[in-house]
Amino acid sequence: MPSIFDSNQLDVTPEQTQAALADDSAQVIDVRETYEWDAGRIDGALHIELEHLASNASKIDTDRPVIFHCRLGSRSAMAAQAFRGVGIDAYSMVGGIQRWHDEGRPLSPEGGVVADH
Repeated sequence: MPSIFDSNQLDVTPEQTQAALADDSAQVIDVRETYEWDAGRIDGALHIELEHLASNASKIDTDRPVIFHCRLGSRSAMAAQAFRGVGIDAYSMVGGIQRWHDEGRPLSPEGGVVADH
């Protein structure tokens, strides 16, 4: 199945991520730590901390693109590169949840914030 994203690029925008969540065309995975997730998160994202990705790989739907995100983009880029290394259509949301929030997109729970890492 061809990707809905440019497979020559590792990064996707928050706008592309929001659209993929809305139409369920990609799985979004938050690789931040639990305290960061608890402070504020993107509705519809699955939470798997970066260090637990390998042991939780069975929870990831690899039949569609996977978009990883973190606070600013470095942890999610590492995750996307690792998953691409084993043939999975993986991406990193550029700018992370900080950019998502800065562009006015919602966080859960209501009043959620982007926690420092």
